Amino acid sequence: MTDPFRTQRNRFWRWRNDRRRTREQEEYEDRFRRLGLAIPDEADLRGIFKARFPGLQSKAGGALHILAVYRNFNWEDEALTPSLETFGMVHRYDWSGRFDAEGGEWHGGMKAAMNRDLLAWIRERAEAGEADAIFFYLSGEQVYPETMEAISHLGIPTVNLALNDKEGFVGRVRDGRAEGNRDICRWINLSWTSTGDAVIKYCVEGGRPIYLPEGANPTIHRPYDVGRTIDVSFVGQHYGNRPAVIDHLCRRGIAVEAFGPGWPAGPLPVEDMVKLYSRSRINLGFGGVEGHTDTFCLKGRDFEIPMSGGLYLTEDHPELARAYEIGQEIVTWRNPEDLAEKIFHLLAHPAEAEEIRQRGYERARRDHTWERRLEKVFGILGVIEEEEDKKA
Repeated sequence: MTDPFRTQRNRFWRWRNDRRRTREQEEYEDRFRRLGLAIPDEADLRGIFKARFPGLQSKAGGALHILAVYRNFNWEDEALTPSLETFGMVHRYDWSGRFDAEGGEWHGGMKAAMNRDLLAWIRERAEAGEADAIFFYLSGEQVYPETMEAISHLGIPTVNLALNDKEGFVGRVRDGRAEGNRDICRWINLSWTSTGDAVIKYCVEGGRPIYLPEGANPTIHRPYDVGRTIDVSFVGQHYGNRPAVIDHLCRRGIAVEAFGPGWPAGPLPVEDMVKLYSRSRINLGFGGVEGHTDTFCLKGRDFEIPMSGGLYLTEDHPELARAYEIGQEIVTWRNPEDLAEKIFHLLAHPAEAEEIRQRGYERARRDHTWERRLEKVFGILGVIEEEEDKKA
């Protein structure tokens, strides 16, 4: 049965989310100014951690014992874990293998049990000499502030990755506790956020943030020697402005093959998805955040597609310019008509398209691997030898 009020409800939902996000950002900006805070740069962070861990001896890359605390949602085991393993032995704690994180009992006692188990596991690894650094990819939805405080007293350098601070820094508040990173970030040495405008939020809450986008794994995201048989493709969920934009392209005579949850073709296995990037003359991207209007963030595909050798044409927003030379390494679009015209242009000028594709591939391989990201955060923490250390 058709729901005649669905459009109105969706508009109200987006308006409410936009209002909440804007109000939260403005409140943090005001507190940041009133407190007279400054965003620490990399030199500041290095100095902080050198003072905090005065006896820390950095190790050569590949010699670390890393405690890795995260569950595999759909990409971590294939992309993140192998990248961590290039720095040494990875000791993994995946709470989903120990506790039913999806069950209704999570907040009824299972979360508390998981927190006790996690703390005991970290202490055991530390006593065994297997904890040079801890890499977290979690939030207040999984851990309590008290747990992170107790871990902070163990004297192990820690970093936490957050990929959804645009709307999830605070997130849902349950019993006065945020399910985002608001309440736990002060107990983490280095907070790695892929959201540029969230940096001040970490500062206000006592965290030590670094803005770094996510990355991609070149052993997975690599070009395939296949013919380019598809003009335009898109891989991602069916939501927001995506259906309307693709419908607009179809009306302009541009066929788009779309894959992912909600599309008729459904999702693709990882290898087939990466091959699709090579088979496509143009790979379409969107930058919006679900449930919001004119709210954007960097996506995994922003790095996975160029690293796979795909020509990337994505929705324009400011954070892309921090990662690429727009128009030279990737191409961006501002509205559906602009997108259609750029597709027509690129399809009619294959040599130009190939130059952009190649420059994007080289940039991604050089600067946007997970390994490069981890090299930076471990270097800032002081747990690995950096080039200057090796020369000394």
